[in-house]
Amino acid sequence: MTSAQTLQSLGAALLSGDVEVVDCTGTLGPNTPILQLPPDFAKNTPKVEIHKISEYDKDGPFFAWNWMVLGEHTGTHFDAPHHWITGKDHADGYTDKLKIQRVVAPVNVLDFSKEAEADADFLLTPEHIKAWEAEHGAIQKGEWVVMRTDWDKRADSQDSFLNADENGPHSPGPTPEAVEYLLSKGIVGWGTQCIGTDAGAAGGMNPPYPAHNFLHRDNCFGLASLANLDKLPAKGAILIAAPLKIENGTGSPIRALALVPKG
Repeated sequence: MTSAQTLQSLGAALLSGDVEVVDCTGTLGPNTPILQLPPDFAKNTPKVEIHKISEYDKDGPFFAWNWMVLGEHTGTHFDAPHHWITGKDHADGYTDKLKIQRVVAPVNVLDFSKEAEADADFLLTPEHIKAWEAEHGAIQKGEWVVMRTDWDKRADSQDSFLNADENGPHSPGPTPEAVEYLLSKGIVGWGTQCIGTDAGAAGGMNPPYPAHNFLHRDNCFGLASLANLDKLPAKGAILIAAPLKIENGTGSPIRALALVPKG
């Protein structure tokens, strides 16, 4: 089958519903959970604001539109390499300069939702990943890897989503060794359903925040606050995770979409 025939076949499958489009995005609005940095940092990302310009009224009788206040790393979002100090020297490490073909790729969905439900501080290890590969097949170069934890069910409450106490935040994520293992496979990026790509306890790891540290060092991408991963198969879906083309952008809210074979 030629490339043109493959695309024609995909188009027909999309129109017939044999390939479904699954929305892997949380709603972006004033109630979207926002990452809170420790008090010793000067600034935090503001809550999302949506301001009406007009809605068929004296300010615009024929049209409705809004203006917004939001951060680059708000809601379901994309981390570009320039977001982290280890990625600062990549010339194509900004949202307007990255190779856009990389962000459309097959996706591996590692389901550790039961483990995360039992332990909010669950940490993914290379052994977990290798066991998953033994069951579902090897992770290939250029593919996305995301971890399903069903954390998106907490997204209607910032307190529940951040899940922090006097000891800090508690949320699942990868160990440094897990991130290094995935990068050794040549992945394009890593995604989670939590507020960031790292575990809540990642600040105390060596190095701190290994997903950020290692992914962006290797010019790879991060996805956070993904939703509806329970609707994706372990393998066989295509993930489209395209950031806005922000000039020198370090990241962007996205509409993450997965193409999934019906059934």
